Amino acid sequence: MTSSDGLVRVATDRGVTTLTLDSPHNRNALSTPLMSELLAGIAAAGADDTVRVLVLDHTGPVFCSGADLKETAAAYASGTVPAGMLGDVLAAVWECPKPVLAKVAGPARAGGLGLIAAVDLAVCAEEATFAFTEVRIGVVPAVISATVLPRLHPRAAAELYLTGDTFDGRRAAEIGLVTAAVPAAGLDAAVEGFCASLVRGAPKALAGAKELLRRPVGADLRAELAALSAVSTGFFLSPEGREGVAALRERRDAAWVPAPAEDGPG
Repeated sequence: MTSSDGLVRVATDRGVTTLTLDSPHNRNALSTPLMSELLAGIAAAGADDTVRVLVLDHTGPVFCSGADLKETAAAYASGTVPAGMLGDVLAAVWECPKPVLAKVAGPARAGGLGLIAAVDLAVCAEEATFAFTEVRIGVVPAVISATVLPRLHPRAAAELYLTGDTFDGRRAAEIGLVTAAVPAAGLDAAVEGFCASLVRGAPKALAGAKELLRRPVGADLRAELAALSAVSTGFFLSPEGREGVAALRERRDAAWVPAPAEDGPG
């Protein structure tokens, strides 16, 4: 299934829905129309039981240049700016019950880094470049800090927030902004490999694992362990848990693993 209308293209294949930012004329800037379409795409995929994984991709050489500054300048008279919607987008990505993966083949700036930090897994080309450019135009990376700061090493965050300097994909992986940086020629294969691994997870278990990853560390260790023990017991007793244990014992794929693609005509 493929939809190519608007600024976000949607395609689904064997449980993987790809949302492609398709606004290369302004370097995939986060305009109100693009963010509206992205929110709709995330909501639709999140509610579709046949969708197992979401991938954020892009057309053109740039992943995302951040806020749409042309739209921002035009909106000053009204006292509002399109960046206000960015929080809704980051929350939708962060809270999506399906695993979300970003495929970053080119540069990302400012708000685009918040989007990358919001996903569960991010793979970039080593040649891709990144920068928190906000201070250089007189603003601060406020909204995106909600997703960026939990990912970044504190010293790196201080350096890059304050200097606005550009860094490459290898540095992005070292400081925790992305999961992996690979040569550009291997980007597709790396993303496909992660997707192949993700679809082997049980849908409800993946959503539960994501909740654990978002769970703050509790001050009361025994209370936290008791709560987590209840979560674990619930999953083992669930239909997915029972099927997963049976599949492992019987040395077969679990029922939720997509069947291999059929070969075309020879």
